[in-house]
Amino acid sequence: MNSELRLHGKINAEIEYFATAAGCRTAHHHFFQMVDQNLRFFAPGSELILSPTGISQVGTGGTFCEYMFGVDQPVSDLSKEGIFNRLMLLGARYNQAGQLKIDEQNSPEQKYADIFLKGHAVDNYFFFINGLEETTHRLRQEQILRYLGKTLKRISNLNRRDDSQLAELLLAQLPEQCTVYLVRLSDINHRHFQQEFQSLYYRDRSISNNTHTALEDLANNLGIDPYQQERIRIDVMYRHRDNYRIIDDYKKVLIECYQQGDINRQQHARLTRLKTLALRNEIPAALLTALDEKLKVEVSSIVHEPDYTAISRDILHDLLLEKGIGRRDMIQLLFAKQHARRNHDHSFEKLLLETGQLFDEQIREGAPLSLLEDFSYIITFFDRYDNTSTNISQIAFMESYHPTEELLRSLLDSRQEFSKLVKGLFDKLFFEDIIINRYLGRFGRQKLLCLKKGLEEIAAGVSTVKRLTAELKIIDRKERLHNLVLSHAKGHIRTRYSRYDSRAEQGELYRELNDELLVRGMISNPLDPELFQTVIHDIKKEALYLRQLLPEIIANNNIDLRNDFLTNSGLDHFYIEELEREYFTLNHLEPEHLQQLRAGAL
Repeated sequence: MNSELRLHGKINAEIEYFATAAGCRTAHHHFFQMVDQNLRFFAPGSELILSPTGISQVGTGGTFCEYMFGVDQPVSDLSKEGIFNRLMLLGARYNQAGQLKIDEQNSPEQKYADIFLKGHAVDNYFFFINGLEETTHRLRQEQILRYLGKTLKRISNLNRRDDSQLAELLLAQLPEQCTVYLVRLSDINHRHFQQEFQSLYYRDRSISNNTHTALEDLANNLGIDPYQQERIRIDVMYRHRDNYRIIDDYKKVLIECYQQGDINRQQHARLTRLKTLALRNEIPAALLTALDEKLKVEVSSIVHEPDYTAISRDILHDLLLEKGIGRRDMIQLLFAKQHARRNHDHSFEKLLLETGQLFDEQIREGAPLSLLEDFSYIITFFDRYDNTSTNISQIAFMESYHPTEELLRSLLDSRQEFSKLVKGLFDKLFFEDIIINRYLGRFGRQKLLCLKKGLEEIAAGVSTVKRLTAELKIIDRKERLHNLVLSHAKGHIRTRYSRYDSRAEQGELYRELNDELLVRGMISNPLDPELFQTVIHDIKKEALYLRQLLPEIIANNNIDLRNDFLTNSGLDHFYIEELEREYFTLNHLEPEHLQQLRAGAL
C-alpha cells in the first residue's frame, strides 16, 4: 500500500514550496531537514537543497515545467503533437548529432530568478527517485527516462493538477519498490499577477486601457519586470479555449509544412486565415512569430525565388557597389516587404539579415560609412512599415480596440514620411491591401474607411486627431451593440422558442429584448428599431445558410454556392466560418472536408 508525506511553506518572501514524497515505504522515514536557513530534501544518493537564493540538486531526477512563451522548445518537441512540458534530467545534454547523452551529475546552484525566467514564470517542478535497481548515475537516469519521460512530457494542464495526484501518476509508472520525491516551486508575486490578469481577461476577453493601467500598477508594486509580465499575459491569453484552438491549428499547419519542406497553396490559405483570426482575437503576435521562427521553411526549399526577392537582392547588391539608395528603390523594397509579409515568406527577412552582416564585414574592411547609413535608412522605413501595418490591422480587425490619440498621431507621421517617397504610397501599402481582405468585417471596413478619411482631413487641416478618435469610438460602440443584440436575440430564439417571421412576432421579440437589455443595464436608451431589423436579417441569412445552403454545399461539394453566399450575404467571413465549424462539430463531420471547402474559397 502506498503512503504519502507532504510539506508546504515559504523559503523566502517570494518563493513558496510544495514538497511531496510518495511510495510504499514513505511513512517509515523522514525526507527533509532544516540546516541553518536551508531546507534539505534527501534520499539515499539524491539531495535537493533550497536556500534563500536558489536551489541545488544531485542524484537522480531533474526538473520539468509547462512550456510557455520564453521557454526554449526544441523543434523535436514542437513538431510532435501532444507534448506540453519541458523535461530536463540532471547531467543530460544533446550532442552535435542530436543524440541524448547523460554525463556525470553536477550541482551548480540555480538562482530562483533564473529558474522562473528560463522555465515557467509561475510554477516549476523538481524531482528525484529512490529505489531504482541500476548502479550508476547514467543508467539510473536512463531508467527514469524510460519509465517517466513520455508521461512527464505529455501531461496536459500540469499546473492545474494536484501535486498528490501527480505524484501518484508518476509512481504508477515506476517499479513497486520506488519512492517519488516531488518539489514544486511557485513564485507568489507572479502567481498573484497571473490570477488577476486571468480574472480580468476571461471576463470580457479583452483588457481596456484603464484595466491595463491598473495591471501595470499591480505589476510594479509586486516588482515584476516587463518581460515576465508579457510572458504571463501571453500564457493566459493562449490558454483561453478560443485562442488555444486557433494557435493549435496554426501550429499543426506549420508542422505539416515543416515536415514536407514547403508550403502549398492550401496551407498558405489556412495560415493566412488563422493569422488574421489571431489578430481579431487579440492573440499576441509574438506567439505566432515564435512558431514561425522555429518551424520556418528554409530558403533552399523554395524552388523559384519570387520576383520581389530577386529585385530586392539586386537593389541591396547595388548598395555594395556604393550606388546609394534612391526613392524608386525604396518604394520597390517596401512593396517587396508587403509581398513577403502577405506570403509568409521568411526568405526576405533572411536576405536582410545576411545583407546586414555582409555590410558590417565590408565596413570593418574599410568600406565607407555611407553603406551603413543607406542600410539604416532602409531598416528605419521597414520598422515604420511593420508598426504601421500592425496598428492599422488592429484597428480594422480587432473588436473593442481603441487607438489612442498618440497612436493616431504616429500613423499621421508615418503617412507623411511615406508620402515623401511618392504621393498616395501610404494608401497603396496599407489601406488598399487590407480593404480587399475577405476577412474584413462590415464594422472593420467602416473603421478602415473612417481612418483613411480622417488622416486625409487631418493632414489637410480640416479635422483633428481628437475628432478622429471619437469617430472610431462611435463605430466601435455600434459594433459592440450589434453583437450584443445579435447574441441575445439568438439566445431568445433558441431558449424561449421565439419566432421572428411575421411583423407581430418580430415586435414581440423586440419588446422582450428591449426590456431585458434595459433592466440589465446593457443599454441606456431604447433599442434602435433599425439595428434590430439588421440583426433579424442577419439571423435569417444565418438560418438559410445552415438549413438549406450548407447541407447542399457539403453534399455536392458546391464551392461556387459557398463563394456566392460569402460574397453577397453581407455576413462577416469569420462569422460564417465559425457557424460552419459548429455545424461540422454538432453533426460529427470530418474537419478535413471543411478545410477543403475553405481552400476553394475566393
